[in-house]
Amino acid sequence: MNKLTNAIGRDLPESIEGYGKVRPFAGAFATLPDMPRQAPKVKRALPGEQKLVENIETVFKRIPIKDDMTLSFHHHLRNGDGVVNLVLAVAAKLGLKNLTVAVSSVFPVHAPLVEYAKNGVVVGLDTNYMSGPVAQAVSNGVFPRPVVMRTHGGRARAIECGQLKIDVAFIAAPAADDYGNVNGVEGPAACGSLGYAIPDAQYADHVVAITDHLMPYPLSPVSIPQTRVDYVVKVDCIGDPKGIVSGTTKITRDPVGLKIAETTAKVIKAAGLLTDDFSFQTGAGGASLAAAYYVRQMMEEAGVTGSFALGGITGYMVEMLEAGLFRKLIDVQSFDLDAVRSIAANPKHLEVGADYYASPFTMGAAVNKLDVVVLGATEIDTAFNVNVVTGSDGVVMGGSGGHSDAAAGAKMTIIVTNLLRGRLPIIKGQVLTVTTPGETVDVLVTERGIAVNPNRTDLYEKFKAAGLPLKTVEELQELAEKMAGIPENITTGEKIVAVVEYRDGTVIDVVRQAK
Repeated sequence: MNKLTNAIGRDLPESIEGYGKVRPFAGAFATLPDMPRQAPKVKRALPGEQKLVENIETVFKRIPIKDDMTLSFHHHLRNGDGVVNLVLAVAAKLGLKNLTVAVSSVFPVHAPLVEYAKNGVVVGLDTNYMSGPVAQAVSNGVFPRPVVMRTHGGRARAIECGQLKIDVAFIAAPAADDYGNVNGVEGPAACGSLGYAIPDAQYADHVVAITDHLMPYPLSPVSIPQTRVDYVVKVDCIGDPKGIVSGTTKITRDPVGLKIAETTAKVIKAAGLLTDDFSFQTGAGGASLAAAYYVRQMMEEAGVTGSFALGGITGYMVEMLEAGLFRKLIDVQSFDLDAVRSIAANPKHLEVGADYYASPFTMGAAVNKLDVVVLGATEIDTAFNVNVVTGSDGVVMGGSGGHSDAAAGAKMTIIVTNLLRGRLPIIKGQVLTVTTPGETVDVLVTERGIAVNPNRTDLYEKFKAAGLPLKTVEELQELAEKMAGIPENITTGEKIVAVVEYRDGTVIDVVRQAK
């Protein structure tokens, strides 16, 4: 088979069975849109027609849902989600085969997907993140077709542009009325923003709201409107709140993590970005929140008021909003109870769809307005390429989510990581799986020093003037290898089990079967 080489030097086949023709990654901004925006078929509801039906099986028969269709789901209920399993159990009961499941993220609670892949109910999986038994099964080659792994913005783009054609979108609705208005801020499974479900609802041929909290018409506020919803189903439970939110998200107390976080804040200040209208995105992990803590201190000392914080929103970001440190929060996913409370009550806390957040083929995603994003890494290489898809054993254990999107959009992308993890060096000559290309990564912060992408000589000079502990990425790699030795290369099989798409739909890498 003939091979292609993409812009970061990864060899790829021209075509992948179960995926199709490969368009190789050509650079973060090299691929231009060359398609019209798609639209679902126009339908109507007549006066007096009822959308509320007695059960999910009735929906399957009315649409009707058939073999080979693509069913989509969102992941705002995270590891508390019950809807994916409820729907696929009905599909299995009705004897359906060869379904594609397009779920924005997969968690351990979705373990039944493995059996459905084995018995032919599910043949394809399209997702942005995977963990737990499904990720292990994918790595072991259980799924008949390679899993398509997208970014959050890339998934929205694929839906808008018709690359990911959804036959039926199932919306896990924490609250709904009988005419299909939906929100995520009321009911026992309240999860806050429904941002990842919004593109699905806009573009799917059929949309089904599944709720355990039916409210009188008209529901308010509305995240997904009645105009896009075909059916409403009331069930006993759509999700376990204990798996939806963590309750509290805590700043790390690990001294190494705190040192990295404090250095990260100094990097942001030295870059000259900590001024009025500062915009910021960080993750929900302990080290990332610690970075936000030190940034907050600097903002308070300097009297800086930021314009917005973006992304998955935590209670700590809510505190910063309520303290007047940011004027707005832009929320595509609410990570904890404080964020759920805030988005329900505070008009400065905005709910947005994944397209608004990060789709690259629009006239402006919110990530494009970021000054700084702080991100993690499973591993990073000397070309600053980052892996957040596969672990040290070659098994899938994550996915881009918004990683690649935010890195592409921000003025400065900072990767924070310990130099070693589990006694293994994080910096490699070449990462196993490229998720985020090095051209969109500016700074690496570790406990042993800071490395700046050679393309950012402007940042290097600013950090040098500020007296920050600068090293080359090669020096940090050498230091890590002196401490822990040179890790053995991971051996994989030949079978491609996942295709890693960049946000523009090109293939940046593939994952091969773990040995």
